[in-house]
Amino acid sequence: MIIAGEASGDLHGANLVRAMRSLNPDLSFFGIGGNALGEAGVQIKVDNSKIAVVGLSEALSKLKILLSALRIAKENLKRIRPDLLIVIDFPDFNLRVATVAKKLGIPVMYYISPQIWAWRTGRVKKIKKVVDHMVVIFPFEVDFYKKRNVPVTFVGHPLLDSMRPRGTHEKAEDLRGNGFLVGLLPGSRNEEVTRLLPTMVKTAAILSERIPGIRFAIPAASSVDRTLVETIAQEGAAKFLVLSDRLRDILDEATLLITASGTVTLEAAIAGTPMIIVYKVSGLSYWVGKRLIRVKHIGLANLVAGRSIVPELIQHEVSAEKIAHQALRILRDENKLAEMRHELRRVAQSLGPAGASKRAAEVAMRLLSRQ
Repeated sequence: MIIAGEASGDLHGANLVRAMRSLNPDLSFFGIGGNALGEAGVQIKVDNSKIAVVGLSEALSKLKILLSALRIAKENLKRIRPDLLIVIDFPDFNLRVATVAKKLGIPVMYYISPQIWAWRTGRVKKIKKVVDHMVVIFPFEVDFYKKRNVPVTFVGHPLLDSMRPRGTHEKAEDLRGNGFLVGLLPGSRNEEVTRLLPTMVKTAAILSERIPGIRFAIPAASSVDRTLVETIAQEGAAKFLVLSDRLRDILDEATLLITASGTVTLEAAIAGTPMIIVYKVSGLSYWVGKRLIRVKHIGLANLVAGRSIVPELIQHEVSAEKIAHQALRILRDENKLAEMRHELRRVAQSLGPAGASKRAAEVAMRLLSRQ
């Protein structure tokens, strides 16, 4: 059984399933996921698009759906009794399912650690009780778990398996042009787009006034309503190219990104694309998070670097004027752009070699062999 509650986990889970099947073609899978896991041959019991949430207030609004999915997961665990449960991030949900698996004597592999080193560190006590092996994707996570006597293996980041090196493809025809190209990345959920894209659109209007010929592109994720993106973009004074599922092209071609916080900031780091990270949630989620978060940075690129290498604008700082100020400071300074690209390449190198899915699959097969 495999559970991926969010879009990025769905993709990494699918690569893990394929890697496991390459080691044993007779394996069968079921669980919670999206299109990627389904295409990898996993029997989907709950579509994860219904349960993916950002922040506390959104989780409360989807509580009924989340509880229903949790009930279905537990029922299937008890009825089918898989030989292994693999859970991917999504801790509040997955640790509850893992608790049931532990009681049933089913081993649990946790692939992609929740960010308990950043906030709610006490959850490691629960992990120690119900998880047989942590498979982590950041090098600094190893010491965190070893100090707490939790079995752990660092496999590298799975994004390195799917990200092509910058400049190794033909330039996308529709992104060609003179002047700076700025990518606007408002997130992979409608709620994020509604919260961030209007401010990004206003930022683009300011930049258009200051820098002649500047261009803007928005990669609309498949999990987002494209009509919503286009409607917000049309309200702006600048012109936007809205492209469906073209994130990689924009990462490769953009001079600068204005991006929501999340996995995409690491994808940008691997691509070596300078960025400004913006983070805005509901007032309730921010109030709670501010009291619980124990790290200095929000963006994964800065967290991995251990210091601020790209600007972060958080909550009340997320305004068109402040974002535009940071963007102008970067775009008008070629040395600043070069320095940022260099630091981002160092972040990418620290993530280890490619092959994370294969190494994670080997850990899973060892847990299966014990059964």
